[in-house]
Amino acid sequence: MSGATAEDFNKWEAHAKTLSNESLEYVISDCRAAKEAMSGWNPNRENYYADQSMTYSQELRRRK
Repeated sequence: MSGATAEDFNKWEAHAKTLSNESLEYVISDCRAAKEAMSGWNPNRENYYADQSMTYSQELRRRK
């Protein structure tokens, strides 16, 4: 499996808009933990979770 697709980004962006700030912070933390778990073991999944974390982080930054 390769990294995130355009469909993934669209899905994450739409989902992020429905979450509270607290939920966004939880999702971001979870993505970062998953990215760390994949570090040095599965670079495709590491990048996937990095992309996911950045997408949710962008929504949180927009709100602040």
